Amino acid sequence: MRVRTAAFALLVLILSACQSPSPQSDPAPPPPHERVLAGYFTEWGAYGRAFRVKNLAASGAAGRLTHLLYAFGKVDGGRCGVGDPWAAYQKPVAAADSIDGVADTTSTPLRGNFGQLWKLKGAHPGLKILWSFGGWTGSAGFTAAAQDPAGFAKSCHDLLKDPRWAGLFDGIDVDWEYPNACGRQCDRSGRESLAKVLAALRAAFGKDALVTAAVPGDVKKLGAVDLSAAAAQVDWLGAMTYDYFGAGNEDVRTAPHSPLTTYPGIPRAGATVEATVTQLLQQGVPASKLLFGVGFYGRGWTGVRSATPGATATGPAPGTYEKGMEDYKVLAGRCPPTGTVGGTAYAQCGAQWWSYDTPDTIRGKVAYARSRALGGVFAWELSGDTPDGKLITALSS
Repeated sequence: MRVRTAAFALLVLILSACQSPSPQSDPAPPPPHERVLAGYFTEWGAYGRAFRVKNLAASGAAGRLTHLLYAFGKVDGGRCGVGDPWAAYQKPVAAADSIDGVADTTSTPLRGNFGQLWKLKGAHPGLKILWSFGGWTGSAGFTAAAQDPAGFAKSCHDLLKDPRWAGLFDGIDVDWEYPNACGRQCDRSGRESLAKVLAALRAAFGKDALVTAAVPGDVKKLGAVDLSAAAAQVDWLGAMTYDYFGAGNEDVRTAPHSPLTTYPGIPRAGATVEATVTQLLQQGVPASKLLFGVGFYGRGWTGVRSATPGATATGPAPGTYEKGMEDYKVLAGRCPPTGTVGGTAYAQCGAQWWSYDTPDTIRGKVAYARSRALGGVFAWELSGDTPDGKLITALSS
């Protein structure tokens, strides 16, 4: 019996050795994760900008995006609400502005942007649409939300499931500027505030819905909250890696507002995409759950006499909608690039100096995202692109 047992054991060892991979063979690569290409569509674009849902189809953006974020719903008293009901679902859309060429009538059950988003989703069934809440001017109500996360989450769930548009939104995006830090207003909800709000949303919406959040680009603000705990609750965190510098922020010297990497003479150390991404990874955010943003606009100064970054200026350059800010689609023709620095472009035209990303610099940023195995990239915001979608095309590369 012992001889037979020993012989059997020897046979098992031989067979195991034959079936085991050679020590020199390469290990199987991890399965690739689906990369996200997201873009923000602003509710107010339907007014002065005349940028409508139809433009997403005409530019080709709808066919390239994996996710569309509708900005913004409001957060008032710790509860989710519609930002602008007229633009969102009440405003009749003329035939010329409609995706399918059919005008809204008094009998159309859902008009405005929401009605057009339904049509867009029908034409692009793979596109996921999220409703984003907050933003720079709409984040004051998050402090109250952090005091009653469950109540906040229920209000958001009920709003997204409203019978008038139930099924339109695949999830929710939180753009809190900023938890436990200062933006337009200051919050002191504590390091766990963002994670608690996101956990409540995950519980309310369930595991199959999308729950995402925007986080600061400023590395100092990133340290104010537990981002590892926040990341555990979401599909992704999107770092707002733009507006590091700008004349509107009272910077008196020119500097690119969204550099990928540092460069000699940068006014503030750590004010780069690379530094923000590195900080988030070091704080425990998984690379597969991390996105960073690309601005489809430029920041500009006037009273500038030198094309080299770091020149003195007298103030912000004039912009169509805001001083010191202009869409890429305008700048590309009016003030084309004269140089690059830190992986982004800049331009001097007369006394004006602008910094912005171009298709070439965007492709460099996409390559960087791939080199760090990040979850993807996103655009803020889509109306700044050219009518034929040059930037979103580069971003999808």
